[in-house]
Amino acid sequence: MLTPTNTRVLVTGGAGFIGSHLVDALIQLGNRVVVLDNLSMGVDNIKHHLESRSLELVVGDLADMSEQQLLRILEGVDYIFHYAANPEVRIGEDDPKTHFRDNLVATFNLLEALRKVNGVKGLVFASTSTVYGESENIPTDEEYWEKLPISTYGATKLGCEALVNAYAFTFDIRALILRYANVTGSRARHGVIVDFIKKLKENPQRLEVLGDGTQEKSYMHISDCVDATLTAVNHFFGESSKKSEVFNIGSEDKISVKRIAEIVIDEMGLEGVDIVFTEGVDGGRGWRGDVKLMQLSINKLRSLGWEPKYNSEQTIKIATQELLREL
Repeated sequence: MLTPTNTRVLVTGGAGFIGSHLVDALIQLGNRVVVLDNLSMGVDNIKHHLESRSLELVVGDLADMSEQQLLRILEGVDYIFHYAANPEVRIGEDDPKTHFRDNLVATFNLLEALRKVNGVKGLVFASTSTVYGESENIPTDEEYWEKLPISTYGATKLGCEALVNAYAFTFDIRALILRYANVTGSRARHGVIVDFIKKLKENPQRLEVLGDGTQEKSYMHISDCVDATLTAVNHFFGESSKKSEVFNIGSEDKISVKRIAEIVIDEMGLEGVDIVFTEGVDGGRGWRGDVKLMQLSINKLRSLGWEPKYNSEQTIKIATQELLREL
């Protein structure tokens, strides 16, 4: 559905990590892309498109923009990919207001404008595995009913999901919700790999690891992430008749923080590094709100014929190599 000539797509947060890779793919498919971004990460991720007729950059913050501004941006847009958010889960412990503003308020403002404009065929919302909280079912599928987030990030994303679904049914908007596992790779500027690389560059003899090291989570390479996203999008808008639908986007397994530390050290060619675990909080978590065990079921996505190219360990190795060239 994203290949016809003159399809116009809005990507909020399109200068960010996942958003910019999605912009690359959408332009390669022949779409015209409007990026709405506050440029909190700068413009480097999309600078190679700035002279292209296929991209229009609008600098602005969804949480602050007026409805009239948003209505002008949405005019002529066919599809919206809403990826603007604050991705730093850890800040919720000290600054929950930021998650409320950047996630819930921004999403509400976009939805309010969306219901008042004609012509938009659908919305894709980037959600997160953290909406499940500490699931008792691992791997966790989309139908897992007890969603009790333990971070303000997860809580605001779950709130956004509820708003998106409500607007879909109340105002006749088709909406696809994608719950992402941990995504990493080129252009990532936060997360465990980035944290470890920066620490080891500062002190190659010692690496402090938040928590007890036994935390295990799924990691997905950005190339798999974009491929899975477009698979779900083309299914939903091309084959499905549902008003709204949810897909998990993740890898087939999980990996421990301790193993990630070992891989990063190895890829940096370091020896004799003293790995020091802080032991963390609340039973070995890295911080309050850190989900200690996470693995998403990707069976629903697999039913569409999609398969990840990389497992979690391969993802960590490849991403570390990519990020070492960038950081």
